Amino acid sequence: MAATTTATTATSPIFFNSHRKISSQSKPISLISFSSSNFLQKRIKNLNFQRMSLLPTRLEFRKHSKVGAKKESLSSDEELQSLVPDGGASVVHQEEVFSWTSVILPFLYPALGGLLFGYDIGATSGATISLQSPELSGTTWFNLSSIQLGLVVSGSLYGALIGSVLVYPIADFLGRRRELIIAAMLYALGGLTTGFAPDLNVLILGRLLYGLGIGLAMHGAPLYIAETCPSQIRGTLISMKELMIVLGILLGYLAGSIEIDAIGGWRYMFGFSAPVALLMGLGMWSLPASPRWLLLRAVQGKASLQEYKEKAIAGLSRLRGRPAGDKVSEKQVEETLVSLKEAYADEASEGSFWEVFQGPSLKAFTIGGGLVLFQQITGQPSVLYYAGSILQTAGFAAASDAARVSVVIGLFKFLMTGVAVLKVDDLGRRPLLIGGVTGITASLLFLSAYYKILQGYPLVAVAALLLYVGCYQISFGPISWLMVSEIFPIRTRGRGISLAVLTNFGANALVTFAFSPLKEALGADNLFLLFAGIALVSLLFVIFIVPETKGLSLEEIESKILK
Repeated sequence: MAATTTATTATSPIFFNSHRKISSQSKPISLISFSSSNFLQKRIKNLNFQRMSLLPTRLEFRKHSKVGAKKESLSSDEELQSLVPDGGASVVHQEEVFSWTSVILPFLYPALGGLLFGYDIGATSGATISLQSPELSGTTWFNLSSIQLGLVVSGSLYGALIGSVLVYPIADFLGRRRELIIAAMLYALGGLTTGFAPDLNVLILGRLLYGLGIGLAMHGAPLYIAETCPSQIRGTLISMKELMIVLGILLGYLAGSIEIDAIGGWRYMFGFSAPVALLMGLGMWSLPASPRWLLLRAVQGKASLQEYKEKAIAGLSRLRGRPAGDKVSEKQVEETLVSLKEAYADEASEGSFWEVFQGPSLKAFTIGGGLVLFQQITGQPSVLYYAGSILQTAGFAAASDAARVSVVIGLFKFLMTGVAVLKVDDLGRRPLLIGGVTGITASLLFLSAYYKILQGYPLVAVAALLLYVGCYQISFGPISWLMVSEIFPIRTRGRGISLAVLTNFGANALVTFAFSPLKEALGADNLFLLFAGIALVSLLFVIFIVPETKGLSLEEIESKILK
């Protein structure tokens, strides 16, 4: 029997002054005897305590609630309604029941898109060494110019940028599931084309195809996970997608370390991605479409409401490991449908291109786009660029081997991302962001001081490097993508995330291409000082702009934070 997890969340104190409110309502008093009124007062206290400790309350209500001499059982909704002030909406959520075995695959298959993105980052570092070696490349065109090498290294980045632009207008038409299936096909095609490339032009084409897959996967994966997972573990699962990216980087480094001495080893490094992409595609084919996306299309008038509502109920039942068409899934779909109809009540059936830059969507883009922008322009690629030389100056023997050094850093990144995954739904988003970005700022100041005045103390540089990597992986690394996946209103979620992904890859390209001229113009010490100043600005941005979304459903984020 599959293990099940239950959780009840409450986001506002509905029991505040509830005794006075009940006494002012004539209808409940006329139905409840003196003894049952005392009983309800005790129940209120117990419920308030249970709410604080996140214990289930609804089922226990059903066991004890009786009304008057008739002894008729009250449903939990009826009793709760009697405790809520007039005109107030129900703010206690029905407990979410799900099977862990049913949650794993709807997370794993989309997250493979992140793993393949990370794998490309790791494998490329070793593949470029193998590709340029006269003895190991296995080609006659190994003598690449700096521009040609740049196209090989950055080809997937260009592809990701193009993919982000292409998916912007068609994201809601494709849907999250089909988008990820197409991403898997592009991953596989790009990996095979690169692995079997007969010349440089085909190699660059393969890198572009692979990058298109990255652009689609980094848009569709957080959307699918956020829309299909239970809200109480949404932060953990989306952060685990970042963990999968780091795991992919580590696997890419390991593949490079293993194949670095093989003739034509770069072909294996790139080609190993194809089987994983095939697994991702087959896995996504086996999963249902996002229930929220189905309802969105129906409300937009793009499909039959009844047909897509039935598909949404069936899909949600599968995603939670419940019997087909169960009443709990049906109720949750009805509630989501009501929220969507309210969002579309007096507006056009589909968000326009410019709606992302208006009202609540603009606020969401400021938060999500700002985070992924600062994620890149605080210098993450530049700090890792210096990792090998910093470890070498500290006298670490492994630093003489670039591949092994990369594995060590990858392991540390993986470990620290695991810390964020375990704590994001416990501590919340803001504490991890504030603490992590504070550490990033301090580490960049230390690195600047090392290159300026502390070159005789290499351990300072090593400590600063590890502090930077660790703090990045508990803050900007996972939390930025988590916030992007959950902050946008349902009307503009697809386009908003497309724009955030485009911002991320655009900033990545900017930092990558600006690094060399900035390094020559400013020197390493002043470059890190500049990054420290940007990191300080990003810290202020987090403190004053970024909200806390822990424990809130996607609909609650829209109604309570963005309005």
